[in-house]
Amino acid sequence: MKKEEILEAYKSGNLNMEDALAALQEEKSGKSLNLGFADLDLDRDGRCGFPEVVYCAGKTVEQSVDILSVLMKQYDNVIGTRAAAAVYEGLRDRFPQIRYDAAARMVYQHKNTEMRNGERIINIITAGTSDIPVAEEAALTAEIMGNRVRRIYDVGVAGLHRLLARQEEIRQANVNVVVAGMEGALASVVGGLVGRPVIAVPTSIGYGANFHGLSALLAMLNSCAAGISVVNIDNGFGAGRLAAMLNELR
Repeated sequence: MKKEEILEAYKSGNLNMEDALAALQEEKSGKSLNLGFADLDLDRDGRCGFPEVVYCAGKTVEQSVDILSVLMKQYDNVIGTRAAAAVYEGLRDRFPQIRYDAAARMVYQHKNTEMRNGERIINIITAGTSDIPVAEEAALTAEIMGNRVRRIYDVGVAGLHRLLARQEEIRQANVNVVVAGMEGALASVVGGLVGRPVIAVPTSIGYGANFHGLSALLAMLNSCAAGISVVNIDNGFGAGRLAAMLNELR
């Protein structure tokens, strides 16, 4: 029983105080599961609209497999980011619908493929081919969360005609995610072309003075184009999640 149902049952006299308190305690404890090394948030889907996403980097393969196993039994759509192929190997026999994307380093289960916002497009745009791994993390995240995604890759400012040739598609999108390394200029250019939100993702792609993405991050934060938000360096997941949330708004 949900909390509201428990309180209604108590209010109507169908549940005494002792049983109501016990039911409330059980309902509360059902929102988390302690595995010893991790305390899983099983209420994330109800609160935030999508189950807890597992960041696999820094965890052992066994820890990642144990956490994802619990989530994949409970939810249709589950994501593990920055996952090694060994995590996928540890799960695939028990979960035949599991998938692994080596470029994005994502392991995921995507059983519910219903489009929640099918008429609203999220564009994932990259400056170069080298930015695609981060872009794919964003694209897959948004797709698994029920969105229609269009990929527009390798249209950086070094060949501006490539971007301008895709202007119509870029303007059709409800949200544009722009993924760029080097000097990170592409986000400003896209921001000057559209009247919808732009999510800028700096990547660590570039030579020495790029400082592993810091130059792109600072350029995006200092953009003179309005309507741009910026996530952390290489944070494709964060951009995909934010794009999905914006796409939900009516």
